[in-house]
Amino acid sequence: MPPVSGPPGTPAPNGRPLGRFAIMAVVNRTPDSFFDRGATFGFDAALAAVDRAVAEGADIVDIGGVKAGPGDEVDVTEELRRVVDVVTAVRERHPQVVISVDTWRAEVGQAVAEAGADLLNDTWGGVDPALAEVAAAHRIGLVCAHAGGLRPRTRPHRVGYDDVVADVIAHVTAEAERAVALGVPPEGVLIDPAHDFGKNTRHSLEITRRLGELVATGWPVLVAVSNKDFIGETLGQPVERRGVGTTAVLGVSAWLGARVFRVHDVAGARHALDAVAALAPEPAAP
Repeated sequence: MPPVSGPPGTPAPNGRPLGRFAIMAVVNRTPDSFFDRGATFGFDAALAAVDRAVAEGADIVDIGGVKAGPGDEVDVTEELRRVVDVVTAVRERHPQVVISVDTWRAEVGQAVAEAGADLLNDTWGGVDPALAEVAAAHRIGLVCAHAGGLRPRTRPHRVGYDDVVADVIAHVTAEAERAVALGVPPEGVLIDPAHDFGKNTRHSLEITRRLGELVATGWPVLVAVSNKDFIGETLGQPVERRGVGTTAVLGVSAWLGARVFRVHDVAGARHALDAVAALAPEPAAP
Protein backbone atom coordinates (compact mmCIF):
# COMPACT_ATOMS: atom_id res chain seq x y z
CA MET A 1 0.00 0.00 0.00
CA PRO A 2 1.41 3.44 -0.83
CA PRO A 3 2.78 5.22 2.21
CA VAL A 4 0.78 7.87 3.99
CA SER A 5 3.37 10.62 4.24
CA GLY A 6 4.57 11.65 7.68
CA PRO A 7 5.56 9.74 10.81
CA PRO A 8 5.52 7.07 12.01
CA GLY A 9 5.24 3.61 10.42
CA THR A 10 3.47 4.71 7.28
CA PRO A 11 1.31 2.37 5.12
CA ALA A 12 2.28 1.56 1.44
CA PRO A 13 1.51 -0.77 -1.59
CA ASN A 14 2.47 0.71 -4.92
CA GLY A 15 4.99 3.37 -3.95
CA ARG A 16 2.81 6.46 -4.44
CA PRO A 17 2.60 8.66 -1.32
CA LEU A 18 -0.99 9.15 -0.17
CA GLY A 19 -0.50 12.44 1.64
CA ARG A 20 -1.08 13.45 5.24
CA PHE A 21 -4.69 12.26 5.26
CA ALA A 22 -5.84 9.50 2.91
CA ILE A 23 -9.44 8.91 1.90
CA MET A 24 -10.78 5.39 1.44
CA ALA A 25 -13.99 5.38 -0.60
CA VAL A 26 -16.67 2.79 0.18
CA VAL A 27 -17.91 0.81 -2.84
CA ASN A 28 -20.48 -1.79 -1.81
CA ARG A 29 -21.24 -4.60 -4.26
CA THR A 30 -24.13 -5.61 -2.07
CA PRO A 31 -27.88 -5.35 -2.63
CA ASP A 32 -28.59 -4.53 1.02
CA SER A 33 -26.03 -1.97 2.23
CA PHE A 34 -27.28 0.00 5.24
CA PHE A 35 -26.42 3.30 3.56
CA ASP A 36 -26.76 3.09 -0.22
CA ARG A 37 -29.44 0.33 -0.29
CA GLY A 38 -27.80 -1.48 -3.19
CA ALA A 39 -27.10 1.54 -5.42
CA THR A 40 -23.68 0.15 -6.42
CA PHE A 41 -24.56 -3.55 -6.46
CA GLY A 42 -24.52 -3.80 -10.25
CA PHE A 43 -21.15 -4.24 -11.93
CA ASP A 44 -21.44 -1.08 -14.05
CA ALA A 45 -22.77 0.91 -11.11
CA ALA A 46 -19.82 -0.21 -8.97
CA LEU A 47 -17.31 0.84 -11.63
CA ALA A 48 -19.05 4.19 -12.04
CA ALA A 49 -18.86 4.70 -8.27
CA VAL A 50 -15.13 3.99 -8.35
CA ASP A 51 -14.66 6.46 -11.21
CA ARG A 52 -16.52 9.16 -9.23
CA ALA A 53 -14.58 8.46 -6.07
CA VAL A 54 -11.24 8.71 -7.83
CA ALA A 55 -12.30 11.95 -9.56
CA GLU A 56 -13.32 13.39 -6.19
CA GLY A 57 -9.97 12.65 -4.57
CA ALA A 58 -10.10 9.13 -3.15
CA ASP A 59 -6.69 7.57 -2.57
CA ILE A 60 -8.09 4.11 -1.83
CA VAL A 61 -11.26 2.35 -2.95
CA ASP A 62 -12.61 -0.27 -0.57
CA ILE A 63 -14.71 -2.88 -2.37
CA GLY A 64 -17.00 -5.05 -0.28
CA GLY A 65 -19.19 -7.96 -1.26
CA VAL A 66 -20.93 -8.70 2.04
CA LYS A 67 -23.04 -6.36 4.14
CA ALA A 68 -21.50 -5.88 7.58
CA GLY A 69 -24.74 -6.33 9.49
CA PRO A 70 -27.12 -9.30 9.69
CA GLY A 71 -28.89 -10.27 6.48
CA ASP A 72 -29.10 -12.92 3.81
CA GLU A 73 -26.33 -15.51 3.81
CA VAL A 74 -23.49 -14.75 1.38
CA ASP A 75 -21.22 -17.75 0.90
CA VAL A 76 -17.66 -17.68 -0.39
CA THR A 77 -18.68 -18.38 -3.98
CA GLU A 78 -21.12 -15.48 -4.04
CA GLU A 79 -18.67 -13.10 -2.35
CA LEU A 80 -16.06 -14.00 -4.96
CA ARG A 81 -18.56 -13.40 -7.75
CA ARG A 82 -19.31 -9.96 -6.40
CA VAL A 83 -15.77 -8.66 -5.87
CA VAL A 84 -13.15 -10.34 -8.06
CA ASP A 85 -14.32 -8.99 -11.42
CA VAL A 86 -14.64 -5.49 -9.99
CA VAL A 87 -11.09 -5.60 -8.61
CA THR A 88 -9.81 -6.76 -12.00
CA ALA A 89 -11.64 -3.97 -13.82
CA VAL A 90 -10.60 -1.25 -11.36
CA ARG A 91 -6.97 -2.36 -11.60
CA GLU A 92 -7.15 -1.87 -15.38
CA ARG A 93 -9.02 1.46 -15.23
CA HIS A 94 -7.12 3.05 -12.35
CA PRO A 95 -3.62 1.62 -12.15
CA GLN A 96 -2.49 4.16 -9.55
CA VAL A 97 -5.38 3.87 -7.08
CA VAL A 98 -4.97 1.65 -4.04
CA ILE A 99 -7.51 -1.18 -4.16
CA SER A 100 -8.75 -2.51 -0.84
CA VAL A 101 -11.17 -5.38 -0.35
CA ASP A 102 -13.35 -5.61 2.74
CA THR A 103 -13.39 -9.30 3.65
CA TRP A 104 -12.70 -11.60 6.57
CA ARG A 105 -12.24 -14.72 4.41
CA ALA A 106 -8.82 -16.00 3.36
CA GLU A 107 -10.26 -17.59 0.20
CA VAL A 108 -11.53 -14.21 -0.93
CA GLY A 109 -8.30 -12.52 0.06
CA GLN A 110 -6.34 -14.96 -2.09
CA ALA A 111 -8.51 -14.37 -5.14
CA VAL A 112 -8.53 -10.58 -4.93
CA ALA A 113 -4.78 -10.45 -4.29
CA GLU A 114 -4.30 -12.39 -7.53
CA ALA A 115 -6.68 -9.95 -9.26
CA GLY A 116 -4.63 -6.91 -8.21
CA ALA A 117 -5.77 -5.80 -4.75
CA ASP A 118 -3.23 -3.89 -2.65
CA LEU A 119 -4.90 -4.12 0.76
CA LEU A 120 -7.13 -6.54 2.70
CA ASN A 121 -9.52 -4.79 5.07
CA ASP A 122 -10.14 -7.34 7.83
CA THR A 123 -12.99 -5.54 9.57
CA TRP A 124 -13.88 -8.51 11.80
CA GLY A 125 -10.62 -8.52 13.68
CA GLY A 126 -8.78 -11.62 12.52
CA VAL A 127 -11.61 -14.14 12.78
CA ASP A 128 -9.85 -16.09 9.98
CA PRO A 129 -6.15 -16.10 10.93
CA ALA A 130 -5.22 -17.29 7.44
CA LEU A 131 -6.17 -13.91 5.96
CA ALA A 132 -2.98 -12.37 7.35
CA GLU A 133 -1.04 -15.27 5.84
CA VAL A 134 -2.52 -14.42 2.44
CA ALA A 135 -1.48 -10.77 2.80
CA ALA A 136 2.01 -11.90 3.75
CA ALA A 137 2.31 -14.33 0.85
CA HIS A 138 1.35 -11.61 -1.65
CA ARG A 139 3.26 -8.84 0.16
CA ILE A 140 0.19 -6.62 0.30
CA GLY A 141 -1.28 -4.51 3.09
CA LEU A 142 -3.62 -5.50 5.92
CA VAL A 143 -6.06 -3.60 8.12
CA CYS A 144 -6.00 -5.01 11.65
CA ALA A 145 -9.30 -4.21 13.34
CA HIS A 146 -11.05 -4.85 16.67
CA ALA A 147 -14.50 -6.43 16.80
CA GLY A 148 -14.43 -7.59 20.41
CA GLY A 149 -14.47 -11.25 19.42
CA LEU A 150 -17.80 -10.84 17.67
CA ARG A 151 -18.66 -13.29 14.89
CA PRO A 152 -19.00 -11.72 11.43
CA ARG A 153 -22.35 -10.10 10.66
CA THR A 154 -23.60 -10.19 14.25
CA ARG A 155 -24.39 -7.28 16.55
CA PRO A 156 -23.13 -6.79 20.10
CA HIS A 157 -25.50 -7.65 22.93
CA ARG A 158 -24.78 -6.13 26.34
CA VAL A 159 -21.10 -5.99 25.49
CA GLY A 160 -18.78 -4.69 28.20
CA TYR A 161 -15.11 -3.80 28.63
CA ASP A 162 -13.11 -2.76 31.67
CA ASP A 163 -11.44 -0.23 29.36
CA VAL A 164 -12.53 -0.35 25.73
CA VAL A 165 -9.54 1.61 24.43
CA ALA A 166 -7.07 -0.64 26.23
CA ASP A 167 -8.85 -3.69 24.80
CA VAL A 168 -8.72 -2.23 21.30
CA ILE A 169 -5.04 -1.35 21.56
CA ALA A 170 -4.07 -4.77 22.91
CA HIS A 171 -5.90 -6.57 20.12
CA VAL A 172 -4.95 -4.48 17.11
CA THR A 173 -1.29 -4.18 18.03
CA ALA A 174 -1.06 -7.93 18.58
CA GLU A 175 -2.67 -8.52 15.17
CA ALA A 176 -0.33 -5.99 13.55
CA GLU A 177 2.75 -7.58 15.11
CA ARG A 178 1.59 -11.05 14.06
CA ALA A 179 1.04 -9.83 10.50
CA VAL A 180 4.54 -8.39 10.28
CA ALA A 181 6.02 -11.57 11.76
CA LEU A 182 4.26 -13.53 9.01
CA GLY A 183 5.75 -11.30 6.34
CA VAL A 184 3.23 -8.49 5.75
CA PRO A 185 5.27 -5.36 4.94
CA PRO A 186 5.29 -3.18 8.09
CA GLU A 187 4.54 -0.12 5.97
CA GLY A 188 1.39 -1.86 4.71
CA VAL A 189 -0.26 -2.33 8.11
CA LEU A 190 -3.09 -0.13 9.41
CA ILE A 191 -4.97 -0.43 12.70
CA ASP A 192 -8.70 0.24 12.98
CA PRO A 193 -10.67 0.51 16.25
CA ALA A 194 -13.77 -0.46 14.21
CA HIS A 195 -16.37 1.85 15.71
CA ASP A 196 -19.67 0.04 16.42
CA PHE A 197 -18.19 -3.42 15.76
CA GLY A 198 -18.55 -5.26 19.05
CA LYS A 199 -19.24 -1.92 20.72
CA ASN A 200 -22.15 0.23 21.81
CA THR A 201 -22.46 3.98 21.28
CA ARG A 202 -20.73 4.80 24.56
CA HIS A 203 -17.75 2.66 23.54
CA SER A 204 -17.50 4.25 20.09
CA LEU A 205 -17.60 7.75 21.56
CA GLU A 206 -14.91 6.83 24.09
CA ILE A 207 -12.68 5.50 21.32
CA THR A 208 -13.15 8.72 19.36
CA ARG A 209 -12.26 10.92 22.36
CA ARG A 210 -9.16 8.83 23.10
CA LEU A 211 -8.05 8.14 19.54
CA GLY A 212 -4.70 9.73 20.33
CA GLU A 213 -3.85 6.68 22.41
CA LEU A 214 -4.13 4.47 19.32
CA VAL A 215 -2.06 6.96 17.32
CA ALA A 216 0.62 6.79 20.02
CA THR A 217 1.18 3.10 19.27
CA GLY A 218 3.00 4.16 16.11
CA TRP A 219 0.76 2.20 13.76
CA PRO A 220 -1.17 4.34 11.25
CA VAL A 221 -4.82 4.56 12.33
CA LEU A 222 -7.79 4.06 10.01
CA VAL A 223 -11.19 5.31 11.11
CA ALA A 224 -14.40 4.00 9.57
CA VAL A 225 -17.18 6.11 11.08
CA SER A 226 -19.16 7.21 8.04
CA ASN A 227 -22.91 7.43 8.85
CA LYS A 228 -22.57 4.83 11.61
CA ASP A 229 -25.12 4.06 14.30
CA PHE A 230 -23.19 5.71 17.14
CA ILE A 231 -23.41 9.01 15.28
CA GLY A 232 -27.11 8.53 14.64
CA GLU A 233 -27.86 7.56 18.22
CA THR A 234 -25.82 10.44 19.63
CA LEU A 235 -27.53 13.04 17.44
CA GLY A 236 -30.93 11.37 17.12
CA GLN A 237 -30.64 11.19 13.34
CA PRO A 238 -31.59 8.49 10.80
CA VAL A 239 -28.92 7.14 8.49
CA GLU A 240 -29.69 9.57 5.66
CA ARG A 241 -29.12 12.59 7.97
CA ARG A 242 -25.80 11.67 9.58
CA GLY A 243 -23.53 13.52 7.15
CA VAL A 244 -22.86 16.51 9.41
CA GLY A 245 -22.13 14.26 12.37
CA THR A 246 -19.82 12.18 10.22
CA THR A 247 -17.90 15.28 9.16
CA ALA A 248 -17.48 16.33 12.78
CA VAL A 249 -16.10 12.94 13.79
CA LEU A 250 -13.75 12.92 10.80
CA GLY A 251 -12.41 16.33 11.83
CA VAL A 252 -11.86 15.30 15.44
CA SER A 253 -10.20 12.04 14.35
CA ALA A 254 -7.88 13.82 11.92
CA TRP A 255 -6.93 16.38 14.57
CA LEU A 256 -6.07 13.55 16.96
CA GLY A 257 -3.82 11.91 14.40
CA ALA A 258 -5.83 9.39 12.36
CA ARG A 259 -4.37 8.87 8.89
CA VAL A 260 -6.91 7.02 6.72
CA PHE A 261 -10.66 7.73 6.58
CA ARG A 262 -13.20 5.28 5.17
CA VAL A 263 -16.15 7.31 3.87
CA HIS A 264 -19.21 7.35 1.62
CA ASP A 265 -18.92 11.07 0.72
CA VAL A 266 -15.44 11.48 -0.75
CA ALA A 267 -15.75 15.12 -1.80
CA GLY A 268 -17.15 16.20 1.57
CA ALA A 269 -14.47 14.30 3.45
CA ARG A 270 -11.72 15.79 1.30
CA HIS A 271 -12.92 19.34 2.05
CA ALA A 272 -13.11 18.60 5.78
CA LEU A 273 -9.67 17.01 5.92
CA ASP A 274 -8.12 19.82 3.88
CA ALA A 275 -9.50 22.25 6.47
CA VAL A 276 -7.97 20.23 9.31
CA ALA A 277 -4.65 20.09 7.48
CA ALA A 278 -4.68 23.89 7.12
CA LEU A 279 -5.44 24.41 10.81
CA ALA A 280 -3.43 21.68 12.51
CA PRO A 281 0.31 21.86 13.10
CA GLU A 282 2.49 19.63 10.97
CA PRO A 283 3.36 16.32 12.66
CA ALA A 284 6.85 16.06 14.07
CA ALA A 285 9.47 14.39 11.91
CA PRO A 286 10.39 10.84 12.95
